[in-house]
Amino acid sequence: MPLEFLGSTNTSQGGGCPAFYRDTDTGKIVVQGDQLTDPEKLAQLRDVKPGETFVVVPPELFAFAPKEDRD
Repeated sequence: MPLEFLGSTNTSQGGGCPAFYRDTDTGKIVVQGDQLTDPEKLAQLRDVKPGETFVVVPPELFAFAPKEDRD
């Protein structure tokens, strides 16, 4: 699955986390970020499937999402 780097809010260190990538095979977005570990917040998540994990990203990261994904 070749990934295309779309952008990061952490520009002071040349990229890094959090960041958006696009899977060039499927067009799906891959998110890199700090893992959500707060038990109270995790307990509020719905319909969690086995193998899923959750990351925390700031709203400004969505500026790097492809326009067709923001409509």
